[in-house]
Amino acid sequence: MAPQRSIEIRRTEIRLTPDQSRVVLRPLGFNSDADYAKIMNRVAALKEVDVRRVLDQVLAAFSSRHRRLKDRFLSRFRELERLLPSGDVSEARKLLIGSYFMMEYSAESAGLFNPSIVLHPDQSGLPKGASRFLLSLRAVGEGHISSIAFRSGVIDAHAGIAMDVPSPFLNGPELIENPAYNRELFRRKAAEMGLTGEWTQRVMGRLGDPFTLAELKDRLQDTLSETALDRPLEGDPTARGLWLLAKSNYEIQFPPDQELSERIIFPVIPIQSNGIEDVRLVAHQEAGGETVYYATYTAYDGRNVLPQLTETKDFRHFRFSTLNGPGVQNKGMALFPRRIKDRFAMLSRQDGESVFLMYSDNVHFWNESRLLLSPAHPWEFLKIGNCGSPLETEAGWLVLSHGVGPMRRYCLGAFLLDRDDPSKVLGRLRKPLMCPEGIEREGYVPNVLYTCGALVRGDQLILPYGFSDRVTGFALIALDEIISAMN
Repeated sequence: MAPQRSIEIRRTEIRLTPDQSRVVLRPLGFNSDADYAKIMNRVAALKEVDVRRVLDQVLAAFSSRHRRLKDRFLSRFRELERLLPSGDVSEARKLLIGSYFMMEYSAESAGLFNPSIVLHPDQSGLPKGASRFLLSLRAVGEGHISSIAFRSGVIDAHAGIAMDVPSPFLNGPELIENPAYNRELFRRKAAEMGLTGEWTQRVMGRLGDPFTLAELKDRLQDTLSETALDRPLEGDPTARGLWLLAKSNYEIQFPPDQELSERIIFPVIPIQSNGIEDVRLVAHQEAGGETVYYATYTAYDGRNVLPQLTETKDFRHFRFSTLNGPGVQNKGMALFPRRIKDRFAMLSRQDGESVFLMYSDNVHFWNESRLLLSPAHPWEFLKIGNCGSPLETEAGWLVLSHGVGPMRRYCLGAFLLDRDDPSKVLGRLRKPLMCPEGIEREGYVPNVLYTCGALVRGDQLILPYGFSDRVTGFALIALDEIISAMN
């Protein structure tokens, strides 16, 4: 067999590094109402002059670091005011109480890595031949909690890359309290979880289409009250299962005037409690020509991993939902950017070491899977997986991959699939495309080079990549060199 042709990798000098100066306000929680009330009563006992003095100190120290700081303090107070004895409370005292139950969290202090890239929805105001791009990144802060951060930049006509300067502010989204649920989709998800039977059917039959979270809670309680046991929602396994399913499918939104780099998405549901990891973005072309940005990610609660899905049209309003079916196993789901023969297509890794191909009529349900590639070369003997959504080229679907070899070193590879029938593997790199070198080997998790998605622009592959779970860099590679090197 002929040796693999050499590929020129042009690593740029761009580095996206952990930033401890960008902090976000987060609620400070306690174990019981009594713990909250104890502190609130201490503040309630202060003289008004002391309240204003302490509040002025807090505002002087933190107002320059956060937008609408007073609004956030007041909102936090309203979440807890039920624990205060009745009576008039001054505005200053409300703000001060709220401040005791907030904290700063440095979401990007430990790492900013594993990027995914798509063309930005807004391509206005650019020089000829330039394109604006959007990056999602895995941001890691205190406690090794992973969240989703964003950056943007411009690629000029000569493939030069310039990053936009991020805002000094960082803000989380608003949780939409009553998202709308599709009744039939919800019924199908409930059946997948084994929540079937007459009782479930009675609840579902009382719901409209669509229905809200509040309406579901009312129907659950109505149906429970009719049973002989008359148990609370939390005490009935079926009711609790339906409720947790609904809470696992939620929506968030950011203010329309908030800069992209200010947006940070934190874990919300229990399965995400230790992180939202390795987002794989794709600009999916819908049948009617509309673009929907899907992102598969790994939810992690400290013990279990579960692939999940989020979708957005504007990167301001996001819908998070469960993925369902026997094909939803392990990690590393990556959607194709369009349907193949009128079906959604996705790469996956059910067995923990190989790449599989799946098809579905519904993006939320995945039943079929077939083996596509297994480890074949020494640098990938431990496991292989995709590194983001397939990239459509004239030669076929270019898929970046990762392989894990001796000493748990992660390197990047690539393979090529037939455009009309992705189950056909047309070529594969026998040697790594990129491996961690020099300083790239050093970090929180050493010897790891990884990406969650690249971008084809003309004859160039624009490849953002994370190294050692710490920093993000960029590389430029000629597309034809990658494809010509495959066997």
